[in-house]
This record gives sequence, structure tokens and C-alpha cells, in this order.
Amino acid sequence: MSVAYSHAGPWTVDAVLALPEDSTQRVELVGGQLMMSPAPGLPHQRASHRLHNLLEQAAETAGADVEMFEAINIVVPDGLLIPDLVIVDSAAALEAGVAVHAHDVLAVVEIASPSTRVTDRKLKPALYAAAGIEHYWRIELEPAPRLLIGRLQRGAYADEPPLLAGAVAVIDDPFLIEFDPGSLVRR
Repeated sequence: MSVAYSHAGPWTVDAVLALPEDSTQRVELVGGQLMMSPAPGLPHQRASHRLHNLLEQAAETAGADVEMFEAINIVVPDGLLIPDLVIVDSAAALEAGVAVHAHDVLAVVEIASPSTRVTDRKLKPALYAAAGIEHYWRIELEPAPRLLIGRLQRGAYADEPPLLAGAVAVIDDPFLIEFDPGSLVRR
């Protein structure tokens, strides 16, 4: 069951963080306005879970002092975003409450769903870049799995060519990880 929100004037980060939990949708804040999306479907959840596990294993192997989180609140200059996966500095994660500040985030991952495809391709990369988050990865599940990797350069993400299912993606920053984007959706 979704929750109805009543509020006068522009929303603030504190007001959004004070809302009751709603497992049927994600509530984000951009420019004082709420942005809602439905809870992710099973293919999305499968890909997120598998990538989360791969990231944890790779970070442990590399000895990286980071933690991986799914769907957490990140405070950015223009509001509050909830990426699908986040790589956060471990010390900052220990100090965090209900939200993490963008300056403590090493990378964000969005898994594009039909309801979030435009937001994940256009709006969120600009907001993450403005927040100074070094790495933005996007997983596209349709029509076939592919990974798009963006690294912050001069205030925007410079995208590398997409990595398609069947090819091994090799990412060396913030730590080495290798995987086939197709492995995120296979049974």
C-alpha cells in the first residue's frame, strides 16, 4: 500500500527523510520536488543482488576499505537520491545515519527499469556529477544486458563504450572487478 504525502511548499531533505517508510515506491527529492518510482521488479532485483555480491567479493579481494549498499539515501546538492547500488567509504558508512553525503560515495550504480530509464540516463548522471561522485555505472537490462561506465571528468561523466553481455567488463577503479553483464540476469 502506498503512502499519501501532504506538504506545503518545497520539500527539504529533512522533510523527506522524516516520511514513513513505503516499500512500494522510492521517494527521492530534486529541486524541492518529490520524484517517485515504483519498487523494482524481479529482473532488476536479481541483477542488483548479483552485482552487490560481485562488488563485495572484489572489494574484499582488493582489500578496499569500502562497503556496498542497496537503495540508500544520498544527499546531493540539489536534494536526495536513492541509487540502486552504492560504494561508500567504510569510515563514513560507520558514521552515517539514514543518509550518506555524496562526498563519501565512491561510485553509484543505477539499473535502468522501464519506469526509470529516462531518469537514469539523463537526470541522475547530471546530479551525481554535480555532487562530485567519481563513478557512475548504469546497467541496461533490455533489450540485452549491458554495462555503461562513466568516470567524472570536468564536471560530467565521460562514458566508455557499452560492455555487452558475453564480454567481460574489467573495471579497475575504485577497485578491480571483472564480470560479464549477462551474468547479472542468467538463472
